[in-house]
Amino acid sequence: MSNKDGGSSVTNLVFTNKSTQTRNILIGVAVVVGLVVVVTVITVPTVVVNSNKRDSSPLERAKSLMKEVPLVDGHNDLPWQLKTNFHNQLLTVDLRVSTKDKFGDYGHTDIPRLREGHVGAQFWASYMSCDSQYKDAARHAIEQIDVIKRYTKQYPDTFTFVTTAQGIWDAFNDGKIGCMIGVEGGHAIDSNLGLLRILYELGTRYMTITHSCNTPWADNWIAARDESEVEFQGLSQWGELVIKEMNRIGMLVDLSHVSFETMKDALRVATAPVIYSHSSAFALCEHHRNVPDDILQLVKENRGVVMVNFYDNYVCCYPSNNTECDLKVVANHLDYIKEKCGSDCVGFGADYDGVTTLPKGVEDVSTYPDVVAELITRGWSDEDIKKALGLNLIRALEEAEKVRDDMANVPPFDEPIAVTARGEENATCRYFP
Repeated sequence: MSNKDGGSSVTNLVFTNKSTQTRNILIGVAVVVGLVVVVTVITVPTVVVNSNKRDSSPLERAKSLMKEVPLVDGHNDLPWQLKTNFHNQLLTVDLRVSTKDKFGDYGHTDIPRLREGHVGAQFWASYMSCDSQYKDAARHAIEQIDVIKRYTKQYPDTFTFVTTAQGIWDAFNDGKIGCMIGVEGGHAIDSNLGLLRILYELGTRYMTITHSCNTPWADNWIAARDESEVEFQGLSQWGELVIKEMNRIGMLVDLSHVSFETMKDALRVATAPVIYSHSSAFALCEHHRNVPDDILQLVKENRGVVMVNFYDNYVCCYPSNNTECDLKVVANHLDYIKEKCGSDCVGFGADYDGVTTLPKGVEDVSTYPDVVAELITRGWSDEDIKKALGLNLIRALEEAEKVRDDMANVPPFDEPIAVTARGEENATCRYFP
């Protein structure tokens, strides 16, 4: 009995040990499986997200970035098309449908294509012909400001009028395109600093110092290639006052269209960042509307922004440039300015509806994502893409606003230009007190 009982105890002990071992093994396996499941649940979404980010096409990535940061374009001449084709009668044109057949050789801009192009904010140009200088330039400038404000109000679901850097963000976050005003041509102020201040009060946030003609205080871009156009070797002394007053009131100085010497003088005088609202790289296309390397270095020191123009004559330089003029050439200019001036220096200023011919692939405002996709393909970082899209321009405007605020106690510059310097030999078109 004792042997039998003893044998039974040993058997039970062995069975118990085996059961315990089995249970422990099962528990261990269960724990391991559980951990694997948990790790998988945590890891797989991350892997999927990273994989999606890695595998998304450059165009999809471009559109994603353009939903994070507003694309701010420096120059669009839609107001001029409305003036020349419709006499600014806005009820006779609908921007909610295509303008391709409405503006002759232009028709680059309408609301559907602005949306397709992910435009976040736009400087609309208040342009007046050089033929209006010494005559009614100021009237034309104000008329164009009026039409910009009117079509902004006409389409409130799409547009909103903004005058500040924060306003650009507010519009973007509200799903609207921020509308800003740039006056294209210093002859708009009729050599009067009071008019400059009034243009600012009307909403103007940059002024192009000249167009394709000298003002009575600054040389235009043609002077850089034709000595007979040189009058001031850049800015006159009174022209320097214009730059100072623009800084004092918070208006960006736009150096597109000016001579190289005018660029240098303005950069020497300016205490706020300057912009080039629609210019490209002179080294890649030797057109004197573009910015040469030595001046790009000055722009870098100034913390300014060069907003690349898409016009084929400014990026491809026909006929000397024999390469195909396409989107890649525009990207070359963005690349070059980023390399020479830094990633804080580059932006977009396509000049749509102000030029008649454009490179293949950038025919209208809908094509900005394609340009951004090309930059992504070339290895631009997300951070640098965002800077070029709009952060650089917004930062420049913020700094101009800070200079304005710092100069709040500085009285307006009010020295009049000499009557004899106004460029009118007989002064028959106006009354001088």
